[in-house]
Amino acid sequence: MHILVIEDDKTTGEYIASGLRAEGHVVDLFADGRDGLVQAISGTYDVLVLDRMLPGVDGMSILRTLRAAKSPVPVLLLTSLDGVEDRIDGLNAGADDYLVKPFAFGELSARLNALARRPPPSDEPTMLRAADLEMNLLSRRVLRAGRDIDLQPREFALLEHMLRRKGRVQTRTMLLEAVWDIHFDPQTNVVESHMSRLRAKVDKPFGTALIETIRGSGYRIAE
Repeated sequence: MHILVIEDDKTTGEYIASGLRAEGHVVDLFADGRDGLVQAISGTYDVLVLDRMLPGVDGMSILRTLRAAKSPVPVLLLTSLDGVEDRIDGLNAGADDYLVKPFAFGELSARLNALARRPPPSDEPTMLRAADLEMNLLSRRVLRAGRDIDLQPREFALLEHMLRRKGRVQTRTMLLEAVWDIHFDPQTNVVESHMSRLRAKVDKPFGTALIETIRGSGYRIAE
């Protein structure tokens, strides 16, 4: 594989590069975020190893820039931050995988091989729309009437699911399986509470409701 490594810690960067080269890969190593971003955009790579904290341009900004430019290169994000929200932020910014420092080289190598085996992205739309509501799947940005709407990850997933099935009724069971990966009835109001919060952000400030309740059936975003 042709691999780009952007890591500002000299010891870590050389450790990764030498290990990958020993496995037969071609590796380009950069320590500065700005230089690494230029190389990532201009070069052709099978996978990118990206440190989150970098001088010049930080890793999250590099991720967002690559995804905004529709770069399909798989990205493994390296970080010393191991909180759940940190991982969510990284994945939402466009990372394909996430590895916390310190790490074993064997795990890094296995994750990179797994990323390289993934099929290329399909021609699925990167923008979803309903009336004056827009969702950008690359930048993870949602706007209505030109105004930004700040959604939590699960709210974003719920709205994305509904927009992809615009005009079709989605039952509570369908939503539990698709958004929460729950294949049984947990006897909770998790769907209802998330739908209520979603409506408070997407519908209430704008006067016109896009999310419809179909009594006895479920929910729908009208075409």
